[in-house]
Amino acid sequence: MKAVEISKNGGPEVLELKDIALGKPENDEVTIEHKAIGLNYIDTYHRSGLYPLKLPTGIGAEGAGIIKEVGSNVKEFNLGDKVAYAGTPLGAYSTHRNYPTKNLVKVPDNIDLEVSATLMTRGLTTFYLLHKTYPVKSGQTILFHAAAGGVGQIFGQWAKTLGCTLIGTVGADEKIQKAKAYGYDHIINYNKENFSEKVLEITSGKGVPVVYDGVGKNTFEDSLKCLCTRGMMVSFGNASGALSPIDVPKLLQPKGLYFIRPSMQQYLSTREEINESAKILFEKIGSGKVKIEIFKKYKLENIIEAHKELESRKILGPAIIIP
Repeated sequence: MKAVEISKNGGPEVLELKDIALGKPENDEVTIEHKAIGLNYIDTYHRSGLYPLKLPTGIGAEGAGIIKEVGSNVKEFNLGDKVAYAGTPLGAYSTHRNYPTKNLVKVPDNIDLEVSATLMTRGLTTFYLLHKTYPVKSGQTILFHAAAGGVGQIFGQWAKTLGCTLIGTVGADEKIQKAKAYGYDHIINYNKENFSEKVLEITSGKGVPVVYDGVGKNTFEDSLKCLCTRGMMVSFGNASGALSPIDVPKLLQPKGLYFIRPSMQQYLSTREEINESAKILFEKIGSGKVKIEIFKKYKLENIIEAHKELESRKILGPAIIIP
């Protein structure tokens, strides 16, 4: 098998494609032949050391493929099953891997494996943001940053099915039409306009009850200005850099704001939670209410190029790696 490993932290150049011998799966594992691998911004955090890992290590947290072997204790899965996963242990950047079944889900026959590889992180993130972290209500106006990105594509369509009015931000004019196609009612280029002033204008000065922000440092303080009294700031990513320490009396106390930093592990920690969220996700995709447009496919041997384009914001939507 071939797999990408890192032995030190750094830029894309530290990604190494190696030939590795794969052993038998453990009792509660299956061997997966990958058909597609998710490419996510969080992968760059693992590579760079922003999220520290014990080195050397594999990398990549999302994949989809076919089961080729099952461990002795595995009951829910069989040879030939279509499966997908997101989460630890890392190591999705590979042709094959052994993976524990606790985070594994079966992929319905009507869902393509390449689509599945883009879904597990972005789709399950959308699920917990909209239904668990801050359960939105029909008629609410909400703000989402990076509306044309991988999560933004799914989030916009999903939130529309719940009856929300959507304000989305983008970083370039060429992303505006994409965001409109994903269901956003108002799109703001935050590099050209003051998005907090625009949000208050759109909401007649009231502000929004929730901001979903995967951008981080560059949008944080102005996002707080967009919130109404007792609004919630949902910070779920650091694409522009990590947040500075928060001055609570200055930034949160005046309007009684809530701040939360959620992650998938907090909402999908049990088999029941994983199955529930995956079922709802696949129903949204299978019904056509949420459509996935794969922006680009990379070969595994071109992983350095993929990470360079990921960090330079050249990827305008979900991207996958083909082993």
